[in-house]
Amino acid sequence: MSNTSRAVIDEFFRRVGGGEPVENIGALFSEQVDWYVAGDTRNVPWIGRKKGKAGAAEFYAQIREYLLSEAFSVDDILTQGNRVLAVGKLASRMIKTGKLMETEFCLDFTVEQGEITRFRMFEDSFAVAQAAV
Repeated sequence: MSNTSRAVIDEFFRRVGGGEPVENIGALFSEQVDWYVAGDTRNVPWIGRKKGKAGAAEFYAQIREYLLSEAFSVDDILTQGNRVLAVGKLASRMIKTGKLMETEFCLDFTVEQGEITRFRMFEDSFAVAQAAV
């Protein structure tokens, strides 16, 4: 199972990093995905809960609308069974404010039957909110 889970997440990063259409990214997710990114949803519209393939695609469409990526690195990917953790660093510039936001992150995935069924992103949500206003 862990080889399959890792292959799905490797494909996820390939699609995200390759600038593929957001629908292609969303296709990797289950319609019942348990998606949550914590933070200030009043000022940061792309975070919060998302539903299904369309919700995952919406997240990446919003990221592209509101942010310019300046740096993104995945430093480690850890796999145990159907759970995959990816840790790294990112720097993004808010298009609206011009502010640079830098943070370490952890993406926590669960993969079942070739689809991502759980997604969590842990980052410095305070820094993200501050850069958004």
